[in-house]
Amino acid sequence: MHSTGIFRRVDGLGRFVLPKELRKSLDINQNDYLQIFLEGDTIVLRKSQNRCLLCGSGENLFDFHDKHICAGCIEELKEKC
Repeated sequence: MHSTGIFRRVDGLGRFVLPKELRKSLDINQNDYLQIFLEGDTIVLRKSQNRCLLCGSGENLFDFHDKHICAGCIEELKEKC
């Protein structure tokens, strides 16, 4: 694992600022989703891939309860309900 030498303090709500330099180098923009998971005792942040939860498509995505669902799957669900 590569150390950047950057330290950030966690505030009372559990937030911290991801430095602009890192966001820029990883192409993380406002409203992008980050996946958060553990590897042993290490917290890993990974930029989420914008894909439909149901079919994996990357086209015509809508957010529903912080999940991506494409227009095609929405239409299919409407037909079945």
